[in-house]
Amino acid sequence: MYRLTNYWHNFLDMPKHNRTWHQNDMNEEYQEYLEEKNIIKKWSELSDLVYTHSRSCWSGHKLRYPLNKKTVPLGLIYMYPKYTLRYTFYRKAGHIINQSVHLKEVRNPRKTYKLHEIAKKYDLDEKEFTQTCQQLLKRWILIP
Repeated sequence: MYRLTNYWHNFLDMPKHNRTWHQNDMNEEYQEYLEEKNIIKKWSELSDLVYTHSRSCWSGHKLRYPLNKKTVPLGLIYMYPKYTLRYTFYRKAGHIINQSVHLKEVRNPRKTYKLHEIAKKYDLDEKEFTQTCQQLLKRWILIP
């Protein structure tokens, strides 16, 4: 299972950060998991927690997983499609704007402020990028 997850992280090729960055990310995701009450949203938060933990391991940082390890497979079931769809979504959005733009993002595209942050990061026009993503979201209805 971990070998598959490492291959998957290699495919996404997200930036690797230092241990502190990953620990802070893990703490934020854990807090969001604890605060969520809706069962489906809780599962989504579990997938975020598993993603954050597996990404830190892939980056070379062995952080403590804050839940029972038996929750990992349940998180993986949701994590793989959720983050793969988001990754593919952003690749498509980048190519619509400019064929040479290769976005590597997995953030929630339904949150406008995150779209603005991504546009700044890749030096894209915020308005054009946001509009492009919002238009794509009308067709990509299954993006979690």
